[in-house]
Amino acid sequence: MPAPESALPGRAESMAVPEAHEVLATPITPPFAAGSERIVFGMGCFWGAERIFWQAPGVVTTAAGYAGGYTPNPTYEEVCSGLTGHNEVVLVVFDPTETTFDNMLKLFWENHDPTQGMRQGNDIGTQYRSGIYVSSDNQRRQAEDSRVEFQAELQKAGYGAISTEILDEDDFFYAEHYHQQYLHKVPNGYCGLGGTGVTCPSGIAITD
Repeated sequence: MPAPESALPGRAESMAVPEAHEVLATPITPPFAAGSERIVFGMGCFWGAERIFWQAPGVVTTAAGYAGGYTPNPTYEEVCSGLTGHNEVVLVVFDPTETTFDNMLKLFWENHDPTQGMRQGNDIGTQYRSGIYVSSDNQRRQAEDSRVEFQAELQKAGYGAISTEILDEDDFFYAEHYHQQYLHKVPNGYCGLGGTGVTCPSGIAITD
């Protein structure tokens, strides 16, 4: 990871993105539907990660973007340079009356290998690290509890320590328009995601 003072300077202008989701036909920028919740996941290349969530029941919208770094409004090329500190991520907005945060966490843990550090398979670099960027204290507690529970299951299967970072969502920067819903527009496009085959326990996210 670069030091904040050595990160690229970026820019003040935000990325222009489409108004509507290519698959769900819902807005990909705020304001989102009243009562919906948002969460940001990093789990490798954001093309495949976004498809996993737009296909999930109860998800209102998704978007590809960058989070966890220092450079304002970075470009894809800048993120790939490793000089922004950002992670490739997917913004997920879901309806809690139709699904649960527990279900979102289950999809996250089971669809990548969270023990690989700064990589996912052949995708190597800081932008491919595993991360959960929460929007509330309740989400943080649930995410941390789920990490403990899934770690136990991974150890049984012979995997090492989870490297997933769990941080408050700071700034989410939208990726360029051609990255949005990429695998819908290019169905046979590259997807480097691969899970461990380990099942995430259900009911892991229990709160008072």
